[in-house]
Amino acid sequence: MGFCPQCGSDGPLELTGEEKRKKAQHRTPVVSVAKTGGDTVVRRRVTLDEIDRVLGGGLVPGATILLAGEPGVGKSTLLLQVAGALATSGGSALIVSAEESLGQVGLRATRLGVSDPNVFLASERDIDAVITAADEISPDLLVVDSIQAVAAAEVDGAPGGVSQVRESAARVVHFAKETGVPVVIVGHVTKDGGIAGPKLLEHVVDVVLYLEGEAERGLRLLRSLKNRFGATHQVGVFEMGDAGMTEVPDPSGLLLARWDGGVPGSVVFPAVDGRRPLLVEVQALVTDTALPQPQRSVRGLEAARVHQVLAVLERHAGMSFRGKDVYVNVVGGLRLQDPGGDLPVAIALVSSLLDKGLGPTAAWGEIGLTGEVRPVAHARRRAEEAARLGIGTIIDPGDALRVKEALARAGLP
Repeated sequence: MGFCPQCGSDGPLELTGEEKRKKAQHRTPVVSVAKTGGDTVVRRRVTLDEIDRVLGGGLVPGATILLAGEPGVGKSTLLLQVAGALATSGGSALIVSAEESLGQVGLRATRLGVSDPNVFLASERDIDAVITAADEISPDLLVVDSIQAVAAAEVDGAPGGVSQVRESAARVVHFAKETGVPVVIVGHVTKDGGIAGPKLLEHVVDVVLYLEGEAERGLRLLRSLKNRFGATHQVGVFEMGDAGMTEVPDPSGLLLARWDGGVPGSVVFPAVDGRRPLLVEVQALVTDTALPQPQRSVRGLEAARVHQVLAVLERHAGMSFRGKDVYVNVVGGLRLQDPGGDLPVAIALVSSLLDKGLGPTAAWGEIGLTGEVRPVAHARRRAEEAARLGIGTIIDPGDALRVKEALARAGLP
């Protein structure tokens, strides 16, 4: 054409592009795996036992931690308490909030009783300014709340966009690895419960934590979904109150504090959440319906599994639930995905249908479509936890010898 149709320049066209990759001028060291792994990781304990449990012993220098959860579940509250506990033990923490002002964070700190001078606060949305402030203070912990609210000035797009989240996370991770300061990144979740933003966010961080719990209930579970420095699927239990998060060292005792085993439709399920046994009460209510289509309501369990149990009971046990409203609930607002919950659900349903109480009973087992009840893992842990709280009747479809050994160690018949 002789000219550029966009800018109108009549200069000649020039071929541009990347030069051919040159051979590296330095040699990358290659060592045997037998000569590595000698360095010991020095962790810094937060002094909150439930947090240290989930992290695998404490904070690792240079680690990046992603904390996600539903709005209002208590992420900012928990991190402010972590900063206070760290400062009390002689450390320091910098909390940078891109969603709240300093006055709002200060009000929360006053309510939680966090007043240590080594807890620093800042309100900033520029990720480079955040890193500069952290580099000047050099804290023992940096908290960025949240990664969807900060942005890099030279990157196009609004905060929360894919490019902004990717670039901001990359800069924070680089800062943590370069300085050795552990960083906690707060992440939003989608309406489906997944972590918002690109999947790269979960790949680049070292630890992924998820805080869950219902807003109207006080119990909170902190799960470890990924941990490069420890075991995954660890669970920490907290109770939300007016003064913030309180650790729950005995969640089974808390959940069963008001349990009455003689009520029809109630049975205890020793769930194993990660590596921790947790006794929960599974309740079922079966009642006549006046509606053309009976209702099926499930809370705390997968609705599909409960419907499967109902079908198996009708087909193989002769228990009819036609013309009946069925309600199944896990007390405490917990959400369970343990396949061993099939058997306690079935027992609770039949108990409510027949209007007969079971007494102090714990059960676990997976129910197949052909009507068989299969054993599940961690039977010994489940039996020990049930025996510790004095539940004498245990229904286990697996090896009965393991259960007897667990009961004998607990001093129960």
